[in-house]
Amino acid sequence: MPALQESARERAILVALEVRGRNAKSPTRDAPEFNAEESLDELRTLAQSAGADVCDVILQSRPGPDAATLIGSGKVEELKAHVASDAAGTVIFDSELTPSQQRNLERALDCKVLDRTQLILDIFASRARTREGQLQVELAQLNYLLPRLSGHGAEMSRLGGGIGTRGPGETKLETDRRRIYTRIKKLERNLDAVRSGRSTQRRQRQSVPLATLALVGYTNAGKSTLFNRLTGAGVTADARMFATLDPTVRHIALPSRRKVLLSDTVGFIRNLPTTLVKAFRATLEEVTEASLLLHVVDASSLLAPQQTEHVLKVLAEIGAGETRQILVLNKADLLPEAAENPVGFGERMLGEAWSPVKWRVVAISARNGEGIPHLLSVMDEMLDLDPVTRATLEIPAKEGALLHDLHEHARVISSKLAGTIYQIEADLPASVRKRLEPFVL
Repeated sequence: MPALQESARERAILVALEVRGRNAKSPTRDAPEFNAEESLDELRTLAQSAGADVCDVILQSRPGPDAATLIGSGKVEELKAHVASDAAGTVIFDSELTPSQQRNLERALDCKVLDRTQLILDIFASRARTREGQLQVELAQLNYLLPRLSGHGAEMSRLGGGIGTRGPGETKLETDRRRIYTRIKKLERNLDAVRSGRSTQRRQRQSVPLATLALVGYTNAGKSTLFNRLTGAGVTADARMFATLDPTVRHIALPSRRKVLLSDTVGFIRNLPTTLVKAFRATLEEVTEASLLLHVVDASSLLAPQQTEHVLKVLAEIGAGETRQILVLNKADLLPEAAENPVGFGERMLGEAWSPVKWRVVAISARNGEGIPHLLSVMDEMLDLDPVTRATLEIPAKEGALLHDLHEHARVISSKLAGTIYQIEADLPASVRKRLEPFVL
């Protein structure tokens, strides 16, 4: 599945199925659903992010999906006419197609047919920059491809040499499957090595009192822009979905002068392919091991409540559902309601998931920096690791190294020189206080 290239944009038609009548699913708090138009809008954004030029959108409404073609033979004929008139080379379905449905549609339409999962995998393949990310994407692609292999028996056979290989021998389909299984096993071994390396790095980080925070949220919510604002990193941040795929970890200093690690992770999306969730297990462990999650939401989006629910669902699936979170209402400069009453806005958005113990709500604009100081203060308050206490110290002026250490790793409230002794009031992280305990009054 080669990535779509920006330089030669493919003309694509988007297709969605809306199930109506008794077979339609009713949205619930546990599984809220986008309506068909909203889902198509998201698919359009995904297609454009992959480099496609969307030339037409088709919505089919029927009592249930057709087993052979998803949308029914009549609609397939109509779609074929659209493909011809629009000179489209690709048709993208908003649902996940079965292998037989995809084969039937490709034969009928005589063009490339993709489903939502394949489109997301293609975007991930084009975004992966590190060796780890490339391994994870390839593993997800092979697991997706395996049940979709098709062969034609003896006409595609490969004959071997020697006793026991005469006759049709091993078909190309069987050979391809065996090769894919072998490659999957190798990728899994390589990713286990990556996971082991990450675990070693994590143990080394945990050997010092550094808390780890993770940015999570729906794709395109502004996580990377916020990450750059907080850390000064140069992580790619643009309007394309999944612009950042490979995780990045940086140090930041909180108002108390405590240093923490902040990681930027891949964005979540509705119906995130299970093959991707499994493949990115090593990366997502950064989320499960975090002391605090910064759940970034595009507050200006009309779909913010549904997007938030889907992120919570994925967090629960990977074992991070109980981690304390800060609901970061990004782009609040575009929505005065969120800026004026962020807690009320957040409570309405979270519904039954709201808990004053687990959640804090902060409105910010990552683009212009509005609300960032308050966000840092809330992060400081919610971290249990290396707790901060206020203390008064008396340190001799000759102890230059200790004074430097104090100013570097604690927040000094006041400092006064009395003779040869500095009288200092400061907020001290526990690790700093332990080193300066002889000088604490």
